[in-house]
Amino acid sequence: MRKPIVPIYCALLVVSAASLADAPPQPTTPNESQLIEHSHYRNSSGQEVHSPAHSKTGAIPGGATAQCRDGTFSFSRHRSGTCSHHGGVSQWIN
Repeated sequence: MRKPIVPIYCALLVVSAASLADAPPQPTTPNESQLIEHSHYRNSSGQEVHSPAHSKTGAIPGGATAQCRDGTFSFSRHRSGTCSHHGGVSQWIN
């Protein structure tokens, strides 16, 4: 007699969902058409990141992680040093 497959499938589904919940969010690249400035820098992890930039409309651009005190939006992947040349962090964006 064959064993049911359903319990194994359910266990795999639970493990997969737990793995996804623990994974860090994938950084998103901002839409350049929403931004005024278009420069990039290499962060301490060696990743290319969009430099802080002003939004054309003032709305929070996709991928922004913080707003700097000078009004630019940061796309930093680490909290340390975020907005360091822009007056510091005004607010963190979730």
